[in-house]
Amino acid sequence: MNINRENIDDLNALLKVEISKPDYEEKVETVLKDYRKKANIKGFRPGMVPIGLVRKMYGKAVQVDEINKLVTESIQKYLSDEKIEILGDPLPKLEENEKINFDTQEDFKFTFELGLTPAIDLKLSKKNKVNFHEIIIDEKMKNDYLTNYTRRYGELKQAESIEDKDVVKGRIEAVDGDGNPVADGPLVEETSLGIDIIKDEDIKNQFIGKAVADTIDFDIKKAFPNDSEVAGILRKKKEEVENISGNFRFTVNEISRFHPAEVGKELFDRIYGEGIVNSEEEFMKKIEEEIALNLKRESDYKLMIDIKALALEKTEFNLPEEFLKKWLLRVNENTTQEQIESEFDNFRKDLKWQLIRNKVARENEVKISEEELIKEAENITRYQFQQYGLFYVTDEQLTNYAKETLKREDDAKRIADKILEEKVIAVMKELVKLENKSITVEDFNKLFE
Repeated sequence: MNINRENIDDLNALLKVEISKPDYEEKVETVLKDYRKKANIKGFRPGMVPIGLVRKMYGKAVQVDEINKLVTESIQKYLSDEKIEILGDPLPKLEENEKINFDTQEDFKFTFELGLTPAIDLKLSKKNKVNFHEIIIDEKMKNDYLTNYTRRYGELKQAESIEDKDVVKGRIEAVDGDGNPVADGPLVEETSLGIDIIKDEDIKNQFIGKAVADTIDFDIKKAFPNDSEVAGILRKKKEEVENISGNFRFTVNEISRFHPAEVGKELFDRIYGEGIVNSEEEFMKKIEEEIALNLKRESDYKLMIDIKALALEKTEFNLPEEFLKKWLLRVNENTTQEQIESEFDNFRKDLKWQLIRNKVARENEVKISEEELIKEAENITRYQFQQYGLFYVTDEQLTNYAKETLKREDDAKRIADKILEEKVIAVMKELVKLENKSITVEDFNKLFE
């Protein structure tokens, strides 16, 4: 066997692999003998099939398979031994390889295209300034958090008469112009509707003040112009209500009013667990800590974006773009050339960042430990639980959830990539000049526009 590399330019090369019969013959015979032991062919006892028959039936397929394996393994070893870094995968040069005839040839020559990883010189220094935006916590944020908690832990209670934000349950049926029920018209014995979603103010006022057993006649499409809302009230599919119109009578059976939770010990215990927070002052301090933690995540995210953008701007290098487009088209079967072209700018940007990130990680010996993977998985799990108001999940539960997450290959890779990215950004932060800048949440949001 012989492998030669021919450089086309700094970013492209050809790899030529020459294989002769002695390179694969022994492996082919070993596989065929194994086939003979297992072959179940009518007229022959197991293991007694003539090797000539096995070779005739399976020889060509086994030969092709073993040659392909040998070529793949040899290329991987060659690239590793020669320390050649490539982008994508070696691409068979189809116009040359298609000339190969496995029926008549014993020696073969395969040609592959390589896209070479470019040399990268990261040019970041203390001359490069990056702002770290510290978002100011204001009263509105604290009040919004407080309102969110009181609403999340609030409850519906029965009311005697309807107000503008109540939910009412009752019977609804179609009526004619004289107020008589329409024969075979839509009728639902129990449905519900929210007063605040009634679009027509006059109709909404008809409901206000009504009590259980009262009735309201109203134009359903005037009250609810959205067919999805009408379908929900009438318990039908959206397409079934397109032609429904006219007056309906609603008979009130039940009135429910939402009451936010009261700020006090019961609310504190429900959110954080018993005895963790014991006063409104401690509660507001806890809220500020939660806001600060969330805002820091936002600030860190913006800093990451800015450092990545700066690294891309200051680190110029080319890619083997034509090779990459060809490779993308080969590995994505359902993708067209037009799609590759339209999405290539984003692909180029992402690939350049990956190359910069990997270079920084390699040069700074960035490693990811098992403990770091579990800790990050726990942090993600804790954050997800908190989104649902679960603040007092035990450490054991978090660890168990985290370990289950890491058993899923895609999740484990995503978490590892996140840790690697954060560690690389931490290295880059030391290379540039960071300046803290206080900013309101409104101005911070404008930075993303």
